Order: sequence, then structure tokens, then C-alpha cells
Amino acid sequence: MNDHLMDSGSCAGVARRRTPPRPVDVVGLVPGLAAWARDTVRLHPRRGAPSSTESSVGGPLLWPAHEAWPVCTQRHNNFSDGLPSSSRVPMVPVVQAFRSDLPPGVVPFPEGADVLQVLWCPFNHEFPGSPWPVVFWRDSAAVRTVLPAPPTDPAAARRHVPAPCVIHPERVTEYPTWDLPEDLADEWRDDFQRLREAIPPHAAIPLLSFFDFAEAPGIKLGGYPSWFTGEGWVDCEGCGRRMEHLLTVASWECDGASWRIWLPLEDRDEAGGRTVPVDPTGLDLGGVGSVYIFECRVCPDRPFAHWWDCS
Repeated sequence: MNDHLMDSGSCAGVARRRTPPRPVDVVGLVPGLAAWARDTVRLHPRRGAPSSTESSVGGPLLWPAHEAWPVCTQRHNNFSDGLPSSSRVPMVPVVQAFRSDLPPGVVPFPEGADVLQVLWCPFNHEFPGSPWPVVFWRDSAAVRTVLPAPPTDPAAARRHVPAPCVIHPERVTEYPTWDLPEDLADEWRDDFQRLREAIPPHAAIPLLSFFDFAEAPGIKLGGYPSWFTGEGWVDCEGCGRRMEHLLTVASWECDGASWRIWLPLEDRDEAGGRTVPVDPTGLDLGGVGSVYIFECRVCPDRPFAHWWDCS
């Protein structure tokens, strides 16, 4: 599934990918979920040639020439891959998102910053066994000269280095699955059953779980993490509060079943079928796993942490 479509450019804040409406009225059938609704921004990466002044996944960063490129000095675990050729591994660009390209209100930017930059070390680590991310918030106007990214370590697994993609940010509403309290899930059991039974026969959606309707898959900002095996929330080491979900970096935009709900209308043929693959970035984070990045918005230095799980 490595074929892809090339995209001519980023959306500059206009959503050029539209998620179709869910085939059932989720809140109408499970009214209690209205209080749990959150907005997320699906980034919809598509292969392209972004510049350093554009939002992107895997593209060049607006990195100031006077600032050293971040390197990883963590201990690495080879698992089935090789080990880095140096003890100082250059991080690779993962996501760059300009505030002006995102729907307002979903991701609160720090004062004085207008661009989010996420990089990671592409090697596996001791714990969690995944790429190791770092987060930077930046004022783009302060960058006069751009520092090009250094070459990727030749021993790095290509499946941990996202292909350059432009993005098409889209705000969508989602609901929790793993993050829904167990007592509420039990209380609404009959409502969930009615939701499953309400799928129209012509929809050709062989889904049996609320999971497929609830959380948006793929690379996204804000909203709920799309857990595979259960919650992996992280508490802030400084204040002890549970951190906020900032970013999910997923292997695929949607899987072999959920594409019927989540694949954008622009990526479907006239019959409503799938026309593009669901892995535009080429990432493979432990099968179809994801790396989740969290931040504390209470502590002044806005610390971050991450988690990883896989299917």
C-alpha cells in the first residue's frame, strides 16, 4: 500500500479534504455523548513538496540558522532494526503547523508563538519502544535565515521517517471510547446497540463497534487520542496534573474498515469507493500503531511527554 497521489500544495488554512457525515446520528442515538464531544483537527497529509514556510508532515522546517538542530542522546533499542551510527542522532521533521493554517480554538498556541514544530529520533527506544519526539513552539517572524535539516542517520528505519506531505487541516467532532467512564458505557449500553442497528443497509459498512464512529483516526491535533490497547495518559512531572493531548502521529489515516466513515470525500471515486491508500506518509509505527504527544498547559514551560501503542 505504498502507492500515493501527489498533491500540488498546502491548503493555506482552507480545508480541501472533507470528512463525510457519519452514516448515523451518533448524539441522537446516544444523547449522553453530547457532553463528551471534542473538536480535533485532522491534518490529512498528502504527498507533496512543501517548503519550510508551509505547514507539513515530514517537510522542511522553518528552523533558525542560529539554533542548533536537535539531536537525540537517549539509549536506543534495536529490536529488529539496526542501531544509530552515532551517539548523537539528528532528529527528523514530523509535523510543522502554522497557527494561520489551523481552525481556531482547537490548539491553544503559547503567547508569542505561531508555529508548532515536532521532530523525533527515528530509532526505537528503551521505553516506550518507539521514536522519541520533541516539541517546539516558535515565532516565525523571528526566523531570518533557515537551517536545512541534517542528513537522516543512514541506519534509521525508513518507516519511522515520514515522507514529505502537504496538509489539509479539517476540524471534526469526535467522541471518546477508551476515555469514556466505564459506568457511563454500561448505562448507555442499549443506546450503543441502537446505534449499531441504525446503520443503513445500503451503507455497506460491516462495523459492529462504536469505536469506528467515535474518534478520528490518522494524524491529528487536539481531541481524543485514538488508543489501540487502552489509555496511555501521562501526568506532568512538575504539577502532577494529567497532560492534555496535543498530537497523534498515526501510521495510517484510516484502516481497512474505518475508511468507509473517515476517508475524505475528495479521495473517493464516484461510486463512493476508496481511490487513494490510507498511508500517505509511509509510516509504520509498530504495525498500524501511533505515537501520542501530550503537554501540560498549566506549567509555564509547557512540558511535554509521549506514549506509544500498536495494534
